[in-house]
Amino acid sequence: MAGSFTIPLRPVVEQQDRPDTLPVEIAQINNQWGSFRDVNEDVLRSKIAEEEARNGAPSEEEEQETSDVDTTERLEQLYKRRADITQFAMQSHMETMFALDFISLLLSKHAPRQAETSMSAFLKQVAPVGSLNSEVVNPPPKPESATKDIATVSRGWRTQNFNAAANKLLNASSRLEGEITSETRYWNEVLAIKEKGWKICRLPRERQALGVQYGFLEATPVFRDRGLASLRRAEDGSLILDKGLIPPGYRFVRVRVKQGSRVSTSSYPTGFTSADTETIEQRILQARDSVFEEELFHELVREARFMASSGVTTRENLIRIPASDELEIQLDLVDGNDESLQTDENMPQQDRLLADGLAHSIRLLLAFAHRQNMHRRTQTPPPLTTKRRHIPEYHLLRPALAYLQHLSNVRWLESFFDDIFGVLRASGLKPPEYTSNTFWTWKQTRLSPAPTIEALMEKFLGPIGSVFCGKLLTPHGSFAVTIRTNLSGPPFGTLFDVSFELPSISDLKSPGRLGLRDEVEAVITHLLLLDIVSNIASKDIPAKKVDSTDTADPQKRKWDAVYPHLGELLLSSENPEKCRKLKVSLSHSGLRLSSYLVRNIDGIGRGAQEHPSVHYQTSSWESPATSTSTPGNQSSMMDFVIAQASLDE
Repeated sequence: MAGSFTIPLRPVVEQQDRPDTLPVEIAQINNQWGSFRDVNEDVLRSKIAEEEARNGAPSEEEEQETSDVDTTERLEQLYKRRADITQFAMQSHMETMFALDFISLLLSKHAPRQAETSMSAFLKQVAPVGSLNSEVVNPPPKPESATKDIATVSRGWRTQNFNAAANKLLNASSRLEGEITSETRYWNEVLAIKEKGWKICRLPRERQALGVQYGFLEATPVFRDRGLASLRRAEDGSLILDKGLIPPGYRFVRVRVKQGSRVSTSSYPTGFTSADTETIEQRILQARDSVFEEELFHELVREARFMASSGVTTRENLIRIPASDELEIQLDLVDGNDESLQTDENMPQQDRLLADGLAHSIRLLLAFAHRQNMHRRTQTPPPLTTKRRHIPEYHLLRPALAYLQHLSNVRWLESFFDDIFGVLRASGLKPPEYTSNTFWTWKQTRLSPAPTIEALMEKFLGPIGSVFCGKLLTPHGSFAVTIRTNLSGPPFGTLFDVSFELPSISDLKSPGRLGLRDEVEAVITHLLLLDIVSNIASKDIPAKKVDSTDTADPQKRKWDAVYPHLGELLLSSENPEKCRKLKVSLSHSGLRLSSYLVRNIDGIGRGAQEHPSVHYQTSSWESPATSTSTPGNQSSMMDFVIAQASLDE
């Protein structure tokens, strides 16, 4: 039975009579002749002629026999081979079933249930289950030489396996030691970052990785999400700060102050670090500062668009803010590694301080806005509504612009008072010195539960106020000019509130709030003009003695303020042809007094014939800053007034 397993299951494959397929023939031609480019009709004919000359041409009888065999015996051979294939298949099936029954009967001794499923029905009837068993027969003893060879080979295999296992263990220990060193360095640097106050957390979308939160949680969502970077481990265990889409360089907001044609640039921020920083903490600080500066410029652009009505313009990466007539502020976001951004050491110190102050103020205001967002988030939320809540723009530019505008107005008012009071002193008058309390809203001390820095920023965000007070020449006369600047809420801009007390003119009322410098200058000038007119009208002018032997006191006369708002005073006389009128003109650059005769004065102080060109006399006094005359060579205003009163006696 064992020999039957050597019978093949297929018939012997013979050479096919039909020609090969086209791919086979093409492969044969390529192997025999090379490429088809080298095969042509002449070469084939010459090759055929050589084969016929070597073997001789086949005869017609052989060709006829071959054709007869192909046509008569081919069908018989096909049926015969088919029968052989069927017989071989049936025989192999029977032998396979016999082998299966044998194995099943042998296994039925130990596992009858499993073996019974594979036994044929005939075997179950003939042989009972478990009737066949097997035993282990001791093999014949092997020779000593074979045993030694086997032991030697086994020992060699074991030695080789032990060496391979030892090498693998050594490599694994080296690799494990390197991993331990790298992990130890990685976690030590992570703990060092955490001990310095940085927040370590898992990444939201990659829970198996750690990240550091260096951004600001109270920033806008765009920049808040960018404030988280993953802490990757390098091959040597050092930390790699993966900042994602954040630019690798450091960027900051540059502040430039343009005073006329001179441009002053702010210095670098305090926390600026170069691009070749090595420590992980410096890289985190650089990433935090970059995100903060980009958010700062983003909020500045938002606020600048809101302040377009104030003359603020934005163009690409530049913000222009006209602070005053000759002062312009320019803000842009620049790269800190740009070598062309070196500051000029020869720029004026005052301009440098102004640029640095503006740069520090906008950064403090953004930090204060973050603090306000945190306070707002900790409060009870408002009721839910379908309407989307608008996120207001931060006040970053408006406080600084309000300070510059207020400072410009204060300096202008100081210059105006210096000029006009200088004119009064040059005319011989002695007006009391005015006092100024600039930025008094910032100097107020009030109890506040907020920390000092928050209280300071709240004052900076509120309206700015300054007060100028002074006494007038008229007894119990005084004036006060209050300047208020507010760009954070209505009314926007700078307003001047002029108030005064002038007892000599009872119908005089305060003009209220003024918004233009020309109006303020006109009101203050008019008030001082009324004060001069009242002062002249209050002075007694002694008359000249007609006879030297007359011991009686001469009769005193006064200038009558007939039209004080026009600066006109009238000196009456018994002779209607000799009444004299005095006209006062005042400006911040000079004081002018004109005197002329009038005739036929009516009841309202007007003359029937006023000819200022007749007997016309004038005197003027200029501000010391613009005067070209030598001080002390000109008479005072009261001397001129007394002299004009004595001309027609």
